[in-house]
Amino acid sequence: MKYFETEAIRTQAERSQFSEHSTPLYLTSSFIFDDAEDMRASFAEEKEKNLYSRFSNPNTSEFVEKVCKLEGAESGYAFATGMAAIFSTLGALLNAGDHVVSCRSVFGSSHTLFTKFFPKWNISTSYFKVNEVDIIESLIQPNTKILFAETPTNPAVDILDLKFLGEIAKKHNLLLVIDNCFATPYLQQPIKFGADLVIHSATKLIDGQGRVLGGITIGKASLIREIYLFSRNTGPAMSPFNAWVLSKSLETLSVRVDRHCENALKIAIFLEDHPRVELVKYPFLKSHPQYKIAKQQMKLGGNIVAFEISGGIISGRQFLDKIKMCSLSANLGDTRTIVTHPASTTHSKLSTEDRLEVGITAGLVRVSVGLENSKDIIDDLKQALES
Repeated sequence: MKYFETEAIRTQAERSQFSEHSTPLYLTSSFIFDDAEDMRASFAEEKEKNLYSRFSNPNTSEFVEKVCKLEGAESGYAFATGMAAIFSTLGALLNAGDHVVSCRSVFGSSHTLFTKFFPKWNISTSYFKVNEVDIIESLIQPNTKILFAETPTNPAVDILDLKFLGEIAKKHNLLLVIDNCFATPYLQQPIKFGADLVIHSATKLIDGQGRVLGGITIGKASLIREIYLFSRNTGPAMSPFNAWVLSKSLETLSVRVDRHCENALKIAIFLEDHPRVELVKYPFLKSHPQYKIAKQQMKLGGNIVAFEISGGIISGRQFLDKIKMCSLSANLGDTRTIVTHPASTTHSKLSTEDRLEVGITAGLVRVSVGLENSKDIIDDLKQALES
């Protein structure tokens, strides 16, 4: 098997004695052993065997194997949430006194880890802005261990050059860790550009239907081994049920994301021509500042469209109040189109200066474009803009 869609569908756990066509749920907390020697050898890791579902489970193993194949990774570990994946990955690999270089445009909880929690353990972070990648090397210190970034960024949909980041990481012997949540394995595989580890919030497009939480880190086997040992003892494991759901979701990822991207491009083009809209950012619009980079490293532009409404925070809130069909929610990557106004909601606790650093202007609206007919989505956005 060599095609994405086939791997996503045909990668399955070994069939049981019942010869099921679809992988069943393994809702068990633990597993049994044949005898004392079998148990000893299993715990000594002399044989591959499920011991306890906090360590591994047939459902989580299937999900991990699929994502590894789709991303081109050696190994992986599945987590209860995307943030559990980010914290456990960094927590496993960083020691007191280590330093991280990160893009400033990262998910809010990732920023909180870097600025509030990691400093308690004497782990420091230096930030670069999306438009300041030329200063990255000047931020690297003798104790720098990780170069961290997400692309496309949340919520301003900026693009970072993965090949450029990979070259810097290799030159300075750093671990390159990429949050690939917005792109999914279908649109982008950062390992091809030099990433050592790739992280997903599977809650988003991988699930795609707003049902379950999940996260996953995949990459080099030696690094995943460290993450596994850390997570085996700290307990952020994904549940078998969520793994079963997410593995099923991967079977339709390509067809869903194709439609998401098709809809998103149509909506971005509509918004770009609307008089109430001052700016539209979508990776596959030629007006996007990193359009050429996006075309080089992404298959399609993704499902997130960001745009600026004239009138600032007041207009942004009024726009939300006028929405009729689309959902107002903090999630993204759902079958249902979701609209958020970050300055008055998800990022309202940040100062104006901090918001501007990550591209969140007063009138910025983020649209997670769903799978409804694009004309219905456009009609709802249009009436909200014009009323």
